[in-house]
Order: sequence, then C-alpha cells, then structure tokens
Amino acid sequence: MKVKAVHNLTILNHGMHDPALTPHGENQCLQLQSKFPHHDCVDLLVCSPLQRTIQTTLLAFDPEISRGVPCIALPEVQETSDLPCDTGSSIAKLKEMFKDKPVDLTLLPQDWDSKVGKWAPEQEAIERRCRDARQWLKTHDEKAIVVVTHGGLLHYLTEDWAGCEKFQACYLGTGWENTEFRSFCFVDGDNENASMEETTESRERRGNKDKPMTKEERTQLRQTVTKTWQTQGYEKSNRV
Repeated sequence: MKVKAVHNLTILNHGMHDPALTPHGENQCLQLQSKFPHHDCVDLLVCSPLQRTIQTTLLAFDPEISRGVPCIALPEVQETSDLPCDTGSSIAKLKEMFKDKPVDLTLLPQDWDSKVGKWAPEQEAIERRCRDARQWLKTHDEKAIVVVTHGGLLHYLTEDWAGCEKFQACYLGTGWENTEFRSFCFVDGDNENASMEETTESRERRGNKDKPMTKEERTQLRQTVTKTWQTQGYEKSNRV
C-alpha cells in the first residue's frame, strides 16, 4: 500500500529528498485505519524505511502499534528509483525523526540509502532484493504481516504487473492506488523464489474479475513496463 507524499503533488517535487506525507496523505492514512478490516489479526508490521512509509505505518496501523505489534523497517522494500524523493535518510536522521516512536531500525545497514550495489535502481538488483524480502517474510513465524511500501516496488515484490500498463503512454504510474491494500499468500513448495499470489478474497474485494495472468504474460508486461520506466529515468538498465 502507498499514500500521498509531498513529491506526488508535482513532478518538480521529485527533487525533494525523502519527503514527508502531505496533510491529505495523513488523512488518507486515517481513512485507511478506519476501513482496514484486519487490525485484530495482524501480528507484524513491516515498512520501507523512507519517511513517508514509516509515517503511514504509524498512522494507519496505530491500533496494532498500541497493542504492541512490532514495527520493523526493512531496507529491501525501499522504492526502486534513485531520485531524491525515493532516496532515504541516514540512520542517524531517521533515529532523530522517530526517536519517540516504536520503529525498529536495526536491520538498516549504513549504506542502505546509497542507491548503489544491492540498492541500485537496476532491474536485476531490485529483483534480487525483492526476492530477499519475500524470503525474509516467508521465514517469519508471524502469519499476518502488513508490508507498507511503494507502488513501483510492489510490482517487483508481488511479481504482479497488472494495472500499470494503463500509464505507459503518459506519466509514470503503477497499478496501485493510494492506500490500496491487497492480500497475498506464499505459493507452496517455492522456497527459492518465495513466490506469492493474491488471494481470491483480495481480488474480489477490489472488483478484479479478470483471469490471473500467466507467468509468460507477467514477464512480457514486466519487460514493457520496466523499459518505459528506464526511458523515463525512474530505473536504470542493468550493468553489463
């Protein structure tokens, strides 16, 4: 799920480093809190370490925070691009921003915000860290985990690219609406890739009656989308 931050107001704001939520974005979080039907069964909160996603988690999932559900910032689920708006703050700054908040920052390495190596905005690097994230999630004992991250990253994380093709002729977009939430389960027997699939309940709740894409269709759409993102400067080609 994602919400509106300052950089969403205009493309000119993409030069802002690690922007905060807008007042409208904060209201979206409160609306999400009121309509989210599974507060009682969530037993782990995981979020991208960018400022806006931490804020979203703390606001939208305050009922979980209030009853002691852990909240972990996971660097693997940071946004894909290296634009300033998608680049996180240093660990020291995050500790200062959220010093009185129950956010676990211990999984963040010092270079998590460097956008190089493992954190590079390149397709292969993004796919690797999303696989790492899925494997990390799958090995946890908690069964009902909320992941608060970003629209672009969510396509890589879920390996579901449906919806984003409608934006390809114009400004960058993703198949996820602000504060949209979906439910996924891990595919049995796939421990290496830790693939996941959207639940039937989730698809029906959001009115998606389309037949799920085949693996070949997802691959073809991913190639089309990522090529467009590279052209628009939101992603870089893999290094040879």
